[in-house]
Amino acid sequence: MPVSHEWIYRHVATDKVLGGKLYRFLCQGHKRYRKGSNSKRSVIPDPRLIDDRPAIVETRERFGDWGVDTVMGKHGTGALVTLAERKTRMYLVRRVDAKRAVDVRDAIIDMLMPYVAHVHTITADNDSEFVEHKAVAEALNADVYFAHPCSSWERGLNENFNGLLRQFIPKGSDLRLITDEDVRRAEKSLNLKPRKFLGFRQPEMVFQESIQAA
Repeated sequence: MPVSHEWIYRHVATDKVLGGKLYRFLCQGHKRYRKGSNSKRSVIPDPRLIDDRPAIVETRERFGDWGVDTVMGKHGTGALVTLAERKTRMYLVRRVDAKRAVDVRDAIIDMLMPYVAHVHTITADNDSEFVEHKAVAEALNADVYFAHPCSSWERGLNENFNGLLRQFIPKGSDLRLITDEDVRRAEKSLNLKPRKFLGFRQPEMVFQESIQAA
């Protein structure tokens, strides 16, 4: 019988409540968002919901569909803007001084501009740092979509990579003490790790091959 990843996480959560230790084998944090009410109100002006996103994005057959997210450091010490390409699993990270919308906007544009010919869509959550999405879309000539509120599983690739990033930059880190070189080293390590989905090839290699083939 097929078993979904959500069923596995629910089973692990139940086991933890009963005193089990399965949760200790998760490669990233123990916290898991639950499917539930989508009552959280979006602050994004004129959002295009993920429902309207082309179906090919979900299949991961096309090169150039990205997810974006932010990872917070210790309060007041900045944030990390992260991007993940869905087909190749290429992961980009940039440190910003604050989670201001203009800083996040500029970081997204700066990270993706070298690959602008390979940016079709960007999918974000509904946090306020993405209110400048129209400027991002215009600069990159791409379509920006938003997941439903309280629906982190709709951007599972970003959530997974952000959890792996915490192995290098733990939750609660003072990002003022993290150098750009530290960030690049973490990014490089994740992109050179062979992935089962890619036939145990490295995301960086598959990404470069996809650029050359496009």
